[in-house]
Amino acid sequence: MGAIYLIRHGQASFGEADYDRLSGLGVEQGAVVGAELLRRGVRFTEARCGSLVRQRKTAETVLDWLGAGTPAKEDPRWNEYDHVDVVAHHGGGVPQEATDSRGYQAVLDGALAEWVGAGEASPCAETWPAFLARVRGALDELVSVLRKGENAVVFTSGGVIGTLAGLLLGKPEAGLQKLNRVTVNAGITKLVTGRGGVTLLTFNEHPHFEGGAARLLTYR
Repeated sequence: MGAIYLIRHGQASFGEADYDRLSGLGVEQGAVVGAELLRRGVRFTEARCGSLVRQRKTAETVLDWLGAGTPAKEDPRWNEYDHVDVVAHHGGGVPQEATDSRGYQAVLDGALAEWVGAGEASPCAETWPAFLARVRGALDELVSVLRKGENAVVFTSGGVIGTLAGLLLGKPEAGLQKLNRVTVNAGITKLVTGRGGVTLLTFNEHPHFEGGAARLLTYR
């Protein structure tokens, strides 16, 4: 069997004018997960990332650690849902406040539930059915190019990872709303591919942020 490693990007700049930028901690997290993949000795024949800065920069850091000769291929289908747009239309437009990330998370949770429930009727630029279709398409395309025993790595976001994990368990909506919120920055989710299709093997691995590296564990 082959495997697909989904890596959540390092910590972004929550509460700042440019959210789509790795924080200093986020850069460190990328280096640590890169060292972890190097320790595992996994060889990747395919590397993908979304087009968001935080995803691309995490990919660059990790692939540098792995000594990869080529950069990850950008594919916007691996981008996160637009949380600002979702909150604007389903959460009252509450701004991100760096001093109250928990409060914002509560608003976002409610907004995501409404977004999913609204289906194609949502006023957001991208509806939940459209988001689900694009991330499913991104995964299907990647699986189609992997040959027997080959591995791929993807640098993406928590909503994408949670949704795909939920999809493979039969409940993509629950994946978005429940699994998404517990994904850690630079965590590892592993899918295996074979004749039986794609299976979720592990979700949100982060032992590389335990012990002496515990200060690097973040969820937002």
